[in-house]
Amino acid sequence: MAETREHTITRVTVWGAVANLGLSALKLAAGLVGRSSAMVADAVHSLSDLISDVVVIIMVKVSSREQDKGHDYGHGKFETLATAVVALMLMAVGGKLMAGGIEKINTAAHGGVLEIPGKIALWAALASIAVKEILFQWTARVGRKVNSPAMVSNAWHHRSDALSSVGSALGIGAAVIFGGKWAILDPIVCCAISIFILVVAVKMMIPALSELTEASLPDEMEDRIVALIRSVDGVDDVHALKTRRNGPNIIIEAHIVVDPEMSVAAAHDITEIAEDKVRCEYGPETHITLHVEPSIESE
Repeated sequence: MAETREHTITRVTVWGAVANLGLSALKLAAGLVGRSSAMVADAVHSLSDLISDVVVIIMVKVSSREQDKGHDYGHGKFETLATAVVALMLMAVGGKLMAGGIEKINTAAHGGVLEIPGKIALWAALASIAVKEILFQWTARVGRKVNSPAMVSNAWHHRSDALSSVGSALGIGAAVIFGGKWAILDPIVCCAISIFILVVAVKMMIPALSELTEASLPDEMEDRIVALIRSVDGVDDVHALKTRRNGPNIIIEAHIVVDPEMSVAAAHDITEIAEDKVRCEYGPETHITLHVEPSIESE
């Protein structure tokens, strides 16, 4: 199961990396030939997508490893780390786009003339929008299917590139069709898009940081876990529940209260039934540790 998941994530991400490499070369050439600084910046953005693809491939490969002497709970946190890294990269891209847009707006406001780009830059922007939106839809769909936050965050990196190309296409298209004064649309739209990118990055970073700092699962999930364990015949109570995420999987520790006259073998059977119920709900890779306690303390 883990190997199939790793292969799926790697395959989709590698195709995304190949597309990013091709788009970076195309947009850089179009920006230089078409005298479009916006398109050159867009090419740099695509290169940042390529870097995020590499980060996801490496981290997912590491996170798919089985537990070892140094990692008793496996390597799932490496995928969470990849999510945080990609989110940080999105923040950097959003900040860079915002700074560049403000600089151009300031130039125009002080009487500066923004250069009119060539049509080749417009065609490159339109091609980028189409390719990156397809990559976003594909990567996000597969990421949700295999439960990979890192892959979903990388999908949003594709969309951020598509959105930055929208700004470039608007500015370049308006300048080409209506004249140089309309080129200011490029930096204006660019600033709006950068805000969207920053918001998405923050939304990705918050759950990643929560997991890396060992935050518990949401209350509704913990309540469901307790209900599943309590539904097992022979379990009188559940307490001392501790939960956390480990990449795409979860870790659960709890104490279950049983009849003090019950044999060790019977108590063991009950814990196995409870563990199976929880794994049935949250996946076979769920790590569960149940400690058995008697319902009445012996004198």
